[in-house]
Amino acid sequence: MRPEAAKSGGGDGVLLRVDNISLSFGGVKAIRDVSFDIARHEIRAIIGPNGAGKTSMLNCINGFYHPQVGTITYKGEARAQMRPHDAARQGIARTFQNVALFKGMTTLDNILTGRVPRMKGQWWNDVASIFLEAVYLGPAKREEMVQRAFVEEIIDFLEIQQIRGTPVGRLPYGLQKRVELGRALAMEPDLLLLDEPMAGMNLEEKEDMSRFVIDVNEQFGTTIALIEHDMGVVMDISDRVVVLDHGEKIADGTPDEVRGNDKVIEAYLGVSH
Repeated sequence: MRPEAAKSGGGDGVLLRVDNISLSFGGVKAIRDVSFDIARHEIRAIIGPNGAGKTSMLNCINGFYHPQVGTITYKGEARAQMRPHDAARQGIARTFQNVALFKGMTTLDNILTGRVPRMKGQWWNDVASIFLEAVYLGPAKREEMVQRAFVEEIIDFLEIQQIRGTPVGRLPYGLQKRVELGRALAMEPDLLLLDEPMAGMNLEEKEDMSRFVIDVNEQFGTTIALIEHDMGVVMDISDRVVVLDHGEKIADGTPDEVRGNDKVIEAYLGVSH
């Protein structure tokens, strides 16, 4: 665990809270009465064996799935349902288990797509402005220049200047994951959801990605919730950890508290010791 972290999830410091969430697909119960919170500016890990309901939980948070039972409260506002594009506009960004990029587009253009929720829309609404956008004049040109400048800052931050003009389909997997992180950062999220950001990476790539996750949290003040199977990474970079098993919460606390929890050990090893 990072020595300066160990944040409390209570009081006004809570950015997001899930209360008694249950999600079923027919007769399959993916999540069963799960509650936890995510404090502002923390790195919150969600871990568990395969099939524990981790990705389903992220999908509930950003609106891909709508739980049948329970409440999600974000920035103090309880909501029954949210669509993914509404979540994006409200400051929730997401990466995925399997890289979801536009393979034929360059690194720069992929990251630029993350700016869409932040673009000013006032001048999209009249015919004259649509014409200006089509011929790349006036407000449209100024808008793109501003957005491209922001994207270049992200490219510098992630140290991927050398691939800015490369179609992402030609990049190795580790760099594709970094580009996907850049696209999420382009949204300037308040809450960043990372679904297995280190999956498929070698040791050096994991170290780089871990450094970027910590830097995003510390330098930008971004709250991060991540799913990760590498327990070394989880214990090193997380402030708090919630553990799911077969859709149920079995532990919640600091990395040290979770590491020694008998239920967690049994879930991962299949034994009680």
